[in-house]
Amino acid sequence: MIHRLTAPAHWQQVDLLSDLHLGPDTPGTLARLERHLAETPAQAVLLLGDIFEVWVGDDARHEPFEAGVVRLLHTASKRLDLFFMRGNRDFLVGAELLADAGMTDLPDPCLLEAFGQGWLLVHGDAQCLDDTAYQAFRRQVRSPEWQAQLLTQPLADRQALGRQMREASRAAQARQLMATDLDAEACRAVLREAGATTLIHGHTHRPALHDLGEGLQRVVLSDWDLDAQPPRGDVIRLSATGLQRLPL
Repeated sequence: MIHRLTAPAHWQQVDLLSDLHLGPDTPGTLARLERHLAETPAQAVLLLGDIFEVWVGDDARHEPFEAGVVRLLHTASKRLDLFFMRGNRDFLVGAELLADAGMTDLPDPCLLEAFGQGWLLVHGDAQCLDDTAYQAFRRQVRSPEWQAQLLTQPLADRQALGRQMREASRAAQARQLMATDLDAEACRAVLREAGATTLIHGHTHRPALHDLGEGLQRVVLSDWDLDAQPPRGDVIRLSATGLQRLPL
């Protein structure tokens, strides 16, 4: 089922961003997010997944780094409408974090109805059908039963598991991201179901505009890494004039 989000009348601009992979070792990225949330002229910011490098459960929100991010988001929520879509790194984000950070849950997929048209928003991992090993893993970890069992483990154990998974995934990530991409027919199918012509997503870290044929297109967000040389990142801004990619 495709969730629908209808923009309220006061939204004149909407920012979309994803794949910040926030962690203690990305202070530049965190600082740039804080600056963007304080300065953007948009009325709403939609975070399309993998905002955290790893999220092991909402009880982690009281840890020093995580608590700082929560405070940053809560402060931003006083002037912006903030929405959060889970990615493949932060699929364990729950209601407690969303409430403390002042964010609204954004299901994947979501049709954003704004400025006279529909924009279909996804994280992007569900459409990477060629990566069959990941799709099997995704089905497992998105299971409520699997998540409930994991969350019964002590926080320290889950943090250790998260570190192990992060290190293992970093070695494979570059190969996987370059070897796999969203399946074109899966993208067309979800666009047809939603009655939209433009799909916007992150996940692949390869910002681009792809023609899907049939008058359909997909727009890919950049990841953020303001600690890299050269730094990278962008925001997609939607308004009555259309879609604009804004490099950071």
